Amino acid sequence: MSASSVIETEGLTKHFGHIRAVDGLDLSVHAGAIFVHAGAIFGFLGPNGAGKSTTIRMLTGLLRPTGGEARVLGRPIRDRLRVGRSIGALVDEPAFYPYLTARQNLRLLASLSGGARAEEIQEALKLVGLDQDADRKLHTFSHGMRQRLGIAQALVPRPRLLILDEPASGLDPEGLAEVRDLLRRLSEEGMTIFLSSHLLGEVEQLCTDVGVISHGKLIAQGAVGGLLAGGGPAVRLRVDDARKALSVLADLPNVMAAATGDGSIEVGGERDSAQLNELLVRAGVRVYELRPAHRTLESFYLETMRAGKSNDRPDAEKAENDNDGSG
Repeated sequence: MSASSVIETEGLTKHFGHIRAVDGLDLSVHAGAIFVHAGAIFGFLGPNGAGKSTTIRMLTGLLRPTGGEARVLGRPIRDRLRVGRSIGALVDEPAFYPYLTARQNLRLLASLSGGARAEEIQEALKLVGLDQDADRKLHTFSHGMRQRLGIAQALVPRPRLLILDEPASGLDPEGLAEVRDLLRRLSEEGMTIFLSSHLLGEVEQLCTDVGVISHGKLIAQGAVGGLLAGGGPAVRLRVDDARKALSVLADLPNVMAAATGDGSIEVGGERDSAQLNELLVRAGVRVYELRPAHRTLESFYLETMRAGKSNDRPDAEKAENDNDGSG
């Protein structure tokens, strides 16, 4: 393993009884390297039960691995306390005392891990845009404000690496924009951010690099731009029978097709538009629209997950959900 890595795992494994929640995970996040540079935002993607939360719990010292190795900021995770002030983490929804103020909550939580100076707490509140609300009680905060306070708690003191498990969970559009702007600002100031999320549109806007995990194994990784550029030019279709169209396209070699959130179908691979149209019409599918399309992270993700469906392990999904309460 490289001592210069931000996060690096080799064969990282976690068993819950006979169930493998994380199964030989090999993950590399390097500061200053081609894959992920300092200040980058790395998106850790996968369905519920894929092993994301279990992995994050191992990286943050909340779970002990069954096997394999992992380093965070160049140190084995068993030495977590030696790099504790260099790592901030938000795992699950933040829990605060509702009748204490934001400042009092941060002071109390910081005292449990060695304490923090008043100016460090004030800086964290300012970073997340809550300095003007620091002395309001938590029961008056919106969900988005609570989420930002959770990130503030992870920023006391200012870490080199920020690990976030679903930081945008349950946020409305305004809250999403607030958290997105905050993470961009932290990244621009040099902080490396590692986050899990199911919001693929947000990840595409925010992250420079992603890794996709399925059944506890990394099945894809790389820069977002590079991953979306692969697979050849894409086209977008609107048809009268999307299920039948997907069935026809699934039988074509070197063609990848995925339904999108707006009801259309995105197709990439080695077929031109005229061929696709002809094949679908011959199969009895009416094509209403066929146009060039920018390949999205959603379509890449769906294609990647569909390719691995034959290796489904429902036992791992059950372990992840039972033990972690999230994806």
